[in-house]
Amino acid sequence: MIQRPRRLRGNAILRKMVRETRVDKSSLIYPIFVQEGDNIREEIPTMPGQYRYSVDRMSEKLDSLKKAGVDSVIFFGIPDTKDEVGSGAYAEDGIVQKALREARRQYGEELYLITDVCMCEYTSHGHCGVLCGHEVDNDQTLKLLAKTALSHAQAGADMVAPSDMMDGRVLAIRNELDQNGFTNIPIMSYAVKYASGFYGPFRDAAGSAPTFGDRKSYQMDFHNRKEGIKEALTDIEEGADLLMVKPALAYQDIIREVADLVEVPVAAYSVSGEYAMVKAGTQLGYVEEERMIAELAIGAYRAGASIYLTYFAEEVARLMEEGVIG
Repeated sequence: MIQRPRRLRGNAILRKMVRETRVDKSSLIYPIFVQEGDNIREEIPTMPGQYRYSVDRMSEKLDSLKKAGVDSVIFFGIPDTKDEVGSGAYAEDGIVQKALREARRQYGEELYLITDVCMCEYTSHGHCGVLCGHEVDNDQTLKLLAKTALSHAQAGADMVAPSDMMDGRVLAIRNELDQNGFTNIPIMSYAVKYASGFYGPFRDAAGSAPTFGDRKSYQMDFHNRKEGIKEALTDIEEGADLLMVKPALAYQDIIREVADLVEVPVAAYSVSGEYAMVKAGTQLGYVEEERMIAELAIGAYRAGASIYLTYFAEEVARLMEEGVIG
């Protein structure tokens, strides 16, 4: 007998009925760049269509996201000044802290506010922690990461997301939050974060490129699979409530393995380089933008992600609305 799987592909209604991967707008998180200053909406050259916003203008984007049905954002801060210990990351009047307070004032509980917890945007040397010579001092950095996460919670964050890849950071942050009465603030750990060439446009957007060396001594070697599983399981043991795999596109095998092994939600971050490739290909006429956006998103979900961080969040939400994906 001939097998006829095409029977279930006969029309759009049937194809949607039998879809194996179903997604919802509530799973989308939009990364937003906020910077010091006033009346700023500055396009990022390496990420056409993405902007840096001052706090007084970020509502333009937040309103647009809400209208599209995207109600979760993750803040990345761009300070005016930087120093050796990244003090702007945990300052009471730091840029992310100000953005959180203003977003909470304007939107109350209508938006879910997440913060990236790292030092690289705030250090004068661009590394993700305190230096000892030319090496990042892991354990001294933990104290500042915990202090940063606490300052975000105090300013109104609903969730914190450490991205530094220091050993022990989840436990340090969990202890700091718990000891200060923030036991209900979840931690979404960048558990499996590779040292990737896909981050280039982000470093331009945030001004966070290291001034010397690279981040390969703390971010993961992209050749390694088992190490990613170890990082994920370690972060769960330390108290992570959600895990993230970053980047998404080239690491769908890792997303699948992590999702199969753990009992917590898994997020995938479609990073700046993925966004830039789609935009560049579209501008050159080489690819169809909407089809690429749809396939990137469904690829991450199909691999096992239940949460998707993407600069295309509004576009993905619209494609869900239109039934192209979802």
